[in-house]
Amino acid sequence: MELLERLVTVFAENGYLAVFIALLLCGAGVPLPEDITLVAGGVIAGLGYANVHTMFGVGMAGVLVGDSGMFLLGHHFGARILKLRFVARVLTPERYAKVQEKFERYGNRLMFIARFLPGMRTAVFITAGSTHRVSFLRFFLLDGLAALISVPIWVYLGYLGADNHEWLAMWIHRGQNGLWLVGAAALIVALVLWWRHKRRVACESGTR
Repeated sequence: MELLERLVTVFAENGYLAVFIALLLCGAGVPLPEDITLVAGGVIAGLGYANVHTMFGVGMAGVLVGDSGMFLLGHHFGARILKLRFVARVLTPERYAKVQEKFERYGNRLMFIARFLPGMRTAVFITAGSTHRVSFLRFFLLDGLAALISVPIWVYLGYLGADNHEWLAMWIHRGQNGLWLVGAAALIVALVLWWRHKRRVACESGTR
């Protein structure tokens, strides 16, 4: 909660722009939790420093612009991006190879799932761009769909709990666990669909 209180102070003094910039930093892999940043934006709205619906819009914009920036960075530089110092801190060659392997297994579904996996988002989005296997439009739609689930949860949670920190802390913890469950459920669905697709292809090959 100490980080949350610090962010609330900064955001209350600097408004929407500070929230937007903080979310860009989250997208760039800076060790600043995106969920706490969004909750802090909701808290200042609950305290009367901002409009909660506008904050939701700012949250969506910050998340999508930050994620898109990482995707486009990977798309422009390709594998050479691993030589950039700030990227190397987030995406080591070993991690890059591991994420590429996951793309082979799960395909585009990994981009949707990544939004619910803190610490994985930046690596997945950079790799998605660098592989040139995913169009920007497809990436944006999948990431946007996932963001429409996570962003309003955190912003409106902060808004509702602005005056009750104990209640807010409890629901932040529950919300984090809940999003992990959403991510796990999405992964299970993706695996089932992938398995069914492989089975159907195998059956069709066997009948020829």
